[in-house]
Amino acid sequence: YELGCSTGTLTSQLGSRHANKKDASFHGVDIELNMIAEANTKCSLDNVSFSCEDILQFEMEQADLILSYCTIQFIRPKSRQWLVDRIYQSMNWGGAFILYEKVRACDARFQDIMTGMYNEYKLNKGYTPDEIMGKSKSLKGILEPFSTQGNLDMLKRAGFVDLTTVMKYVCFEGFLAIK
Repeated sequence: YELGCSTGTLTSQLGSRHANKKDASFHGVDIELNMIAEANTKCSLDNVSFSCEDILQFEMEQADLILSYCTIQFIRPKSRQWLVDRIYQSMNWGGAFILYEKVRACDARFQDIMTGMYNEYKLNKGYTPDEIMGKSKSLKGILEPFSTQGNLDMLKRAGFVDLTTVMKYVCFEGFLAIK
């Protein structure tokens, strides 16, 4: 499963890569109908499917791999643990949960440094200060990232024991959790 699959690019790539494996199937879930429509338009693989559903309501079958790329950070904090618990319960033994999120720094001083670095990165990519500020304002109260430790603690409370960071860039971090 890819939770928050957007236009289905990653789900489609996984399906294509494993098209020769008869028992492998890939399912993308997103709450935005226009994203799922685009995903269905650009992918017609037999082993890939998409559905427009709220991941808090979506019923997952047992899985070997569940991905969440910058999605859980948009779930209200009070519901995140419940969702990650469900993800853990839906995983087969030895299965992997790959979680990428924006993360908060460990204290205010480092948060200011990370925010400055990330804004500088966006300026270097050609975004205007108004675009950067507009994006920041639009995410206020919607995007509520946890710290690295907050994400690790949430994964541990769900039952994951084997955890590691697989990528970290400024304020983004990828975690691999194995059941």
